Amino acid sequence: MPRQLLKDRFSSAERIVLKIGSALLVDGQTGTLRADWLKALTKDIAALQRDGKQVILVSSGAVALGLSGLGLKTRSNRLEDAQAAAAIGQIRLAQAYQNEFAAQDITIAQILLSIDDLEHRPRYLNARNTVDTLLEKGIVPVINENDSVATGEIRLGDNDRLAARVAQMMRSDLLVLLSDIDGLYDTDPRRNSDANFIDHVDAITPEIEAMAGPPAVVTVGTGGMITKIMAAKIALAGGCSMVIMDGREPSPVTRLMNGERSTLFTAASDPLTLRKQWIMGMMAPKGFVHIDTGAVAALQKGASLLPAGVTSVDGNFQRGDLVACMGPDGKLFAQGLVSYASEDADRIAGVKSADVIHILGYTGRASLIHRDDLVIM
Repeated sequence: MPRQLLKDRFSSAERIVLKIGSALLVDGQTGTLRADWLKALTKDIAALQRDGKQVILVSSGAVALGLSGLGLKTRSNRLEDAQAAAAIGQIRLAQAYQNEFAAQDITIAQILLSIDDLEHRPRYLNARNTVDTLLEKGIVPVINENDSVATGEIRLGDNDRLAARVAQMMRSDLLVLLSDIDGLYDTDPRRNSDANFIDHVDAITPEIEAMAGPPAVVTVGTGGMITKIMAAKIALAGGCSMVIMDGREPSPVTRLMNGERSTLFTAASDPLTLRKQWIMGMMAPKGFVHIDTGAVAALQKGASLLPAGVTSVDGNFQRGDLVACMGPDGKLFAQGLVSYASEDADRIAGVKSADVIHILGYTGRASLIHRDDLVIM
């Protein structure tokens, strides 16, 4: 059943995040790129795109690829060494991705994120909108933590959690952690030959967390199963299912779809449903937009709220704040997260989307409230 369940989740997923660990991209002995493995991965991703799926990569490997440039063979405990290695390796990593994806006629984009980008609301929205735009145009975003300027300790395993946060931010359906282990065991299989494999998890219980054990020993990367369980908690909370599989052999996505052993963590609901429930439950709008009968009819059919359907704006709010949508009868009709601050929303009320640039001097989102950020009350 878990194997069929995984196939069903994969087949229905429209947006997939793939997280790639350093040990897969970089040879631990030589510190060089595993070029054949990367070539096979890009073919996998090209096949996913042909199936109509959007793919986001969260890639480790910058520090590991940059170590040789500093004359180091293993990861240093000094933060400044890790940051310098990341600065060197990021260029090498981006060039490798560019070359291999170009051979598949796929355009890629590089995005470096820090925890501040995910915690600061305006930067979070900017990051989300950027990735959304790239995906809509068939471009594969390659995301990494901005290790070269990070203020905290750089730990491999951070990218497990980063991948989960990205999956959550982008309302992804499935997160696949390509690792050096094939999934979750009840004890460490490297130390206990009788360890039992867990192929399906539908809730992160204290017992499941206890199976993860301590972080891994520092090598080309650090981390371990504990960071993957933490990632699963983040992903599942966002309605995104997650898979852990051994990605060391070529063509991991193909192998996964052919039934190779893995652990599936299933989310109880899909990301859009959870988001709508969250917006529905918000009770303190920062402002009000009054809409006409045409907008009411459009929203009832599942459309976004366009500036043209707004008759007036009240309140003082910022982009991303909750606003209430009042119908022509003066009653609450819907609420959602607004794409413009109140000052700009007021200026473009009643205006066609194509004319927004002439009024504001810049092109924002076409909708005042996107349908994914709006619920009818």
